[in-house]
Amino acid sequence: MNRNQDNRAFRAMALYSAILAQLAGSMIAGIFAGLALDSRLNTKPLFLIIGLLGGISAGIYAMMRTIQHFNSGD
Repeated sequence: MNRNQDNRAFRAMALYSAILAQLAGSMIAGIFAGLALDSRLNTKPLFLIIGLLGGISAGIYAMMRTIQHFNSGD
């Protein structure tokens, strides 16, 4: 493998790691926020589901922004 192929491989691994961290982090944050609201308002599964869906949405949005930034070459 030459140096250019090594660089592309490392950039691809960095992109995949960033996407994974953003998706997992936003989903976990949404779950914990939903659980906190559910325990405070005594509405057990409602805000957990809303938090999970919001976390997934935020993760997908962050993933799309990361991919756009990666493809722009900055």
